[in-house]
Amino acid sequence: MDNITVLGAGSWGTSLANVLADNGFEAKLWVYEKDLAEEIRLRHENPIYLPGIPLSEKIIPLNSIEDACKNAKIIVSVIPSQYVRNILNQAKEYIEPGTIFVSASKGIENITLLTMSKIFYQIFAERSDIKFTALGGPTFAAEVGKKFPTVTVLAAEDHVVGTYVQRILSNKYFRVYTNDDLTGVELGGAIKNVMAIAAGITAGLECGHNTLAALITRGIAEMSRLGIAMGAKLLTFAGLAGIGDLVLTCTGDLSRNRSVGMKIAKGMKLDEILKDMKMVAEGIKTAESVVGLTKKYNVEMPICEQVYEVLFKNKEPKQAISDLMGRDLKSEFQEGLL
Repeated sequence: MDNITVLGAGSWGTSLANVLADNGFEAKLWVYEKDLAEEIRLRHENPIYLPGIPLSEKIIPLNSIEDACKNAKIIVSVIPSQYVRNILNQAKEYIEPGTIFVSASKGIENITLLTMSKIFYQIFAERSDIKFTALGGPTFAAEVGKKFPTVTVLAAEDHVVGTYVQRILSNKYFRVYTNDDLTGVELGGAIKNVMAIAAGITAGLECGHNTLAALITRGIAEMSRLGIAMGAKLLTFAGLAGIGDLVLTCTGDLSRNRSVGMKIAKGMKLDEILKDMKMVAEGIKTAESVVGLTKKYNVEMPICEQVYEVLFKNKEPKQAISDLMGRDLKSEFQEGLL
């Protein structure tokens, strides 16, 4: 049996560890909080991040990064994107030759504007034996934990590696498709969180279904526009990592990013919201990164830019919507061309 480790015991990491355990693997789960690791071991439940979901006894919670990574043949990284570099640098010396990484983090690093694969290739630049893949698609952790039918996409540049990981992860309730577009899958997973904040704002302001439909549609246009500029494939955004993930996070009540937007619309300040949150809403930091990428690649992403203004420049949500609706119409002539 392959030795498999999941780095990060938030709701998504815990759910993925359970998927692997259901597939017959003994899954080591690296837990940042020592007390939580002990609770998971004793109770077979993650009471903080995935309460009420029974966990397999095949999950082995560990607080030591060394113990978690040694002898692992597959490492599933589910670390919040802004901490990925730091954790991978800590884990680097314990990574075995030929290890396969599966990144399930959905974000873009702030300072460097790098996706998770680019961070990985920087850190492991001299380790060509280590392979990288990225998992995307519409997935609420709690629903995966409840074993609701879920469909995902795994991006891998090496087809053999991709199909191997696909078989490791797939089961009767968790289906995995493969894709060779790393950039597209990673960007889709990151940018949809920014759009979900926008969707939450429109829901909080009771803007209605017309607004939400427009937001999702133009959101895909913005996502695709940046993706193409960065070398991604347009069709990726028409699939699970694009429209699939975007629809889920913009409409689902379990979306943390959508919840942030709703609270913003009701007048709460970002600092207040963050104080009350146990889990990370990736869209907040990703909004900063996306605005940086729009400048770097000279791409228009007006919805993302307005979300950034609301989050970090104290712009009133109603004014942001007004500014979006009042933009110059000349560029909309080519709406069908993104």
